[in-house]
Amino acid sequence: MMTPTIDAVADEFVGKAKIGKLNVDDNGQTAMRYNVRGIPTLLVFKGGQVVAQKVGAMGKGDVQKLINEHLDSAPAVSSLVSSITIRA
Repeated sequence: MMTPTIDAVADEFVGKAKIGKLNVDDNGQTAMRYNVRGIPTLLVFKGGQVVAQKVGAMGKGDVQKLINEHLDSAPAVSSLVSSITIRA
């Protein structure tokens, strides 16, 4: 359901943030590690730590805004990893 949105955002943020998807059915341990209780769950990582978490479907503009909020304060692009966790 979110796959087209995440793919479009990933294309727009090439070189600025890393965007990924994870199938929680195939990666239950990872889902438990990050306390994923609803699908889709969007996680933003910075410096290896979760800095934002949103549960529920979001539009492209909302996903872009969520990522941009953390890009603006990033000391270096390489320190920001945005991971979008969804069920495929």
